[in-house]
Amino acid sequence: MTDGLGPEGFEQVGAVADAVLYEGYLLYPYRRSSPKNRVRWQFGVLLPRAWAERDGPVEPGIAGSADSWYQRTECLLRVRRADAVVRVRVRYLQMRDKQVEAPGGDGRHRPVASLRSADGAAHLSFEEAVPRETDLVLPLRDLLHRGRTVEVGAPAGTEYEPLPSDAGRTVRRCREVRARTTVAAEPLAPDLYRLRVRTENTGELPDPRAPRGEALRQALIATHTLVGGDGVEFVSLIDPPEGLAEHARGCRNAFTFPVLGGAPRADGTGAVLLSAPIILPDFPQVAPESPGDLHDAAEIDEILTLRTMLLTDEEKAEARATDARAAQILDRVETLPQEVLSRLHGAIRSLAPAQPQADAAQTPASGRPAWWQEGGDEGLSPTTDSVLVAGVPVGAGSRVRLCPRGRGADAQDMFLAGRTAQVAAVLHDVDGSVHLAVTVDDDPAAELHGWYGRFHYFRPAELEPLAPADGPDPAVHHPLGDRFRRKAQT
Repeated sequence: MTDGLGPEGFEQVGAVADAVLYEGYLLYPYRRSSPKNRVRWQFGVLLPRAWAERDGPVEPGIAGSADSWYQRTECLLRVRRADAVVRVRVRYLQMRDKQVEAPGGDGRHRPVASLRSADGAAHLSFEEAVPRETDLVLPLRDLLHRGRTVEVGAPAGTEYEPLPSDAGRTVRRCREVRARTTVAAEPLAPDLYRLRVRTENTGELPDPRAPRGEALRQALIATHTLVGGDGVEFVSLIDPPEGLAEHARGCRNAFTFPVLGGAPRADGTGAVLLSAPIILPDFPQVAPESPGDLHDAAEIDEILTLRTMLLTDEEKAEARATDARAAQILDRVETLPQEVLSRLHGAIRSLAPAQPQADAAQTPASGRPAWWQEGGDEGLSPTTDSVLVAGVPVGAGSRVRLCPRGRGADAQDMFLAGRTAQVAAVLHDVDGSVHLAVTVDDDPAAELHGWYGRFHYFRPAELEPLAPADGPDPAVHHPLGDRFRRKAQT
């Protein structure tokens, strides 16, 4: 019997894992001259320890936006048979210098920032990256006690590519990356184990005070781990099954955030685990409308695609010369079929299918026109409306305690559990649900967030009223009240 989670099983999370690997690799407008592309490699960067701790020990966090020299994943593993096998794949990018060299008069080549070959094409020096991965297949019984340690580094290398018409050459150089991964298992209960995967940069940097760009040449970049196996399943740390919450809280992750991947399951378990340096929900997916990676998950695909289309010919030429992946993005954008571009406009996945018996012009509960009809928002006032929470009317000005539910909650909302907050507005969504916009009391930027309309959003069932029984203060007025109305329509 096999669970189908050999190396091919990791394809279940392949698209998401690749998005993690190349997140921030090259940002719009994809040109070397862009200021955004002069400071790169921001997630999952494991540098030589001497450099990472040059100013003292690193403070571990749950996400990998801070430089470190190691990454630790801990998760809960259920075992379904005695001969269970754990499969681990460690993935990262190795920096590669792309240096353009022009021929010299003495028969040697000299490095240059750029040159143009006889065919008119531009060639630019730039920092590329090579994807690396190492697969480990480990019987669970071998992981008890001290576990197993495997080298996962990458060798140095140099490649030469002549340019057309003897205009010069491109030299690509990689420095050696030294790293190791240790996998260990600790029994917690019958058929339940805590699995630990720790990856360390073991390289030596001659000068710990060297610039970050120099240290990056010996770093693991965008480091993340996939874990699967035969005869095993993984427990959600975000929303663990009943009875396993205490064990889940005992898992200590450093510079990474493990989530379940593959096909969603309703019981809080999964067949594969993705431990990424970016905070994700369980069972993350790439939107099916997305035609390809744009390396910038902070942007909306449609907006980024349209902006890329509007680059001038000179800007596109520089982007193509900067990096091969930038050239692929431009090729895809320029040949994007209209129907694919139209799909990028968005989709509302939470809406239930329309009932054939229902009147399309009205919502059955309220009798008001549906949200897409004129007047659909009449009678709604986000800054004066209230909603009953535990029998108490809650609206703008009410104080509440945040109690996000585990299942279905945003991962970042879970960090606010138990905090107190003030309600800024009651928002009616297009699917008929209600969310409350709040600012957290002990957030030093709460007033600023309120002014600019940057809020946390919770369902009524995720709040505990702290306001007096007579409800919200009707005198509270938010300067962006009109914006709430517009936002409720979108």
